[in-house]
Amino acid sequence: MAIKFQYNKTSLTNLGKQLKVRRNALPTLKNKESALRASVLEAKRESERLAAELEKAMQGYDYLAALWNEFEPGLIRIADIELRTVKVAGVKCPQLDGVRYELLPFNAFAKPAWYADGVRILQELTRLGLESEVYEQKRRILDFQRKKTTQKVNLYEKVQIPGYQEAIRKIKRYMEDEENLSKAASKIVKTRHEAEEEEAL
Repeated sequence: MAIKFQYNKTSLTNLGKQLKVRRNALPTLKNKESALRASVLEAKRESERLAAELEKAMQGYDYLAALWNEFEPGLIRIADIELRTVKVAGVKCPQLDGVRYELLPFNAFAKPAWYADGVRILQELTRLGLESEVYEQKRRILDFQRKKTTQKVNLYEKVQIPGYQEAIRKIKRYMEDEENLSKAASKIVKTRHEAEEEEAL
């Protein structure tokens, strides 16, 4: 990335300000990157833990597989999923607050005795599945933001800060050369005037 500048004091001041902004922002960006990296790993672990817990729970209920044919499919349904937004390292992420179920009334005397347990089992399994999915979504969001932050850190560290430093160095050299040339020119003019004055005498 070529930094545009002019060989004057105004440009030098502006470049100095831009360099200072980037130098001050870099540590914050690095801290955010490491916080996001840790949060991504934590969300991934939690998602995997919940998915494994769901798998284990489903295997635990395998012995009931034959009974599920008797269960009414529309007896219970998810009425609402309560999500809220939380900030993790400055990034907005979803968090599951709860799941509301809608249960159709059923006659406990006419239906098999295990219906109440079946409802509880379905609630537990859906909660685990939803929570795992929310953590996976959180991981994706955090990972995307981490990648963007890493790109910004690299841009500042490897491109912009060295570019601004180089531009400032060039401007300073140019201004020093101009000053030296000006001093040399004034010395030559002064020497000529002195020589002309001596000749006039």
